[in-house]
Amino acid sequence: MFAASLETASEPRKLRRVAIDPVTRVEGHGKVTILLDEANKVHQVRLHIVEVRGFEKFIEGRPYWEVPVSVQRLCGICPVSHHLAAAKAMDQIAGYDLLTPTAEKLRRLMHYGQMVQSHAVHFYHLASPDLLLGFDSEPTRRNIVGVLEDFPQIATEGVLVRRFGQEVIRATAGKRVHGTGAVPGGMNKALSRDDREMLRADVDQVIDWTVGAIRMVERLHETKPAFYNHFGEVAGNMLGLVNASGAADYYNGTLRARDAAGTIIFDRVKDASYRDVLEEEVKSWSYMKFPHIKAIGSEEGWYRVGPLARIQVCDLLTSERAEAERQRLLAVGGGKPLHGTLFYHWARLVELLHAAELIRNLLDDPTICATDLMADKGERRFHAVGVIEAPRGTLFHEYKVGEDDLVTYCNLIVSTTNNNQAMNEAIRKVAVQYLDGHEITEPLLNHIEVAIRAYDPCLSCATHALGLMPLQVELVDADGIVLSDVRRGMDGGVSCSVPG
Repeated sequence: MFAASLETASEPRKLRRVAIDPVTRVEGHGKVTILLDEANKVHQVRLHIVEVRGFEKFIEGRPYWEVPVSVQRLCGICPVSHHLAAAKAMDQIAGYDLLTPTAEKLRRLMHYGQMVQSHAVHFYHLASPDLLLGFDSEPTRRNIVGVLEDFPQIATEGVLVRRFGQEVIRATAGKRVHGTGAVPGGMNKALSRDDREMLRADVDQVIDWTVGAIRMVERLHETKPAFYNHFGEVAGNMLGLVNASGAADYYNGTLRARDAAGTIIFDRVKDASYRDVLEEEVKSWSYMKFPHIKAIGSEEGWYRVGPLARIQVCDLLTSERAEAERQRLLAVGGGKPLHGTLFYHWARLVELLHAAELIRNLLDDPTICATDLMADKGERRFHAVGVIEAPRGTLFHEYKVGEDDLVTYCNLIVSTTNNNQAMNEAIRKVAVQYLDGHEITEPLLNHIEVAIRAYDPCLSCATHALGLMPLQVELVDADGIVLSDVRRGMDGGVSCSVPG
């Protein structure tokens, strides 16, 4: 359920505080706080992540071969992404430099199945209620049930597209959720011919439905281009993985970043070198880190990841229909990069189409059911990085392992963390566009949630501490007056103040 509260006199300068708590139709728990002055002018907008998971710490001490299965428990929506990123790192730890062709194809097949099911969940189940029923529609109907009542064909297609993605995952990983298919050095399960034929029989229909969904979103943008194209529009840098030819590569590319104008900032950065170009910052009001491009700095170096960034960072998509749709979308910008928040939905469907086409190509590969699943083992390593393009964006897994095969260090930068500042910039822009000077209503507050949902955030994946997490605790009386304020900084120091 949507929840909002108005609290008075609890902020400096007698600002009024509006809270959206929790943010709805996202994975995980978060809230938004908006500070308004007496004229309802927006003073500050922040997205707070209010849960902490701690995977980076409790994965320490576990045997490295358990990690690809264990880290999946971060999330029930994108477990395959964590499974494969960790498996890529553990390939190196165990001394496997190059997978067999069949093992890599099966991992890619699993990965593209994850792209299909995750993008379908987000678009059809989480985003379509806003797009099809309206941002201002009755909140009790602004959900998948409302879509099913008013647009039954679209809702049904969404369920079936997601089901197809889940079946691809089951066929390659062993289970639809939290499978065990990828192991250090390859795969532990071959694709059966029955599963191959079953999936091949359905994939063309999935492609056709996805093209229909793209046309639907395109028509929405054409009805109100100023609104749909510029909602939450904030120019920013973009990051993604590309192959040696500059094409998008969701499984095994190198890092490329472009600035807001589309100029390349860095290119062909290998996964193990990500710290040379990116760094992380912690802020006291969120459990989510703030990464940025090191050479630019924290103020201007924030960036976007995910569908809208990926289709603009790359030079092309390698499947024919998806590349045509990518060009059709980019044409809306007239040669300039697209920065409107709602373009994420259009780009996400283009990627869903791309993943479905790649699945079809792999299913048509005569070697996809081969059984050469494990690589030859080489030199053991003690530090490794695995990077992959999760549905929501670039995902980093870094590990150190001791001589006893136990993990001694883990650092995760998940897709939603990479988008942290971008989401804050987007909701700040939306707040100024639609809330500034107006009486606050539920439909207006939903505009803020729409901007967050466009990024498809996985908040439970993104809640990790870097060192000692800053913390702020306020003691507030029944009238909303702050009686005392205690803060712990990143250095562990504690300060206490009594307002007034």
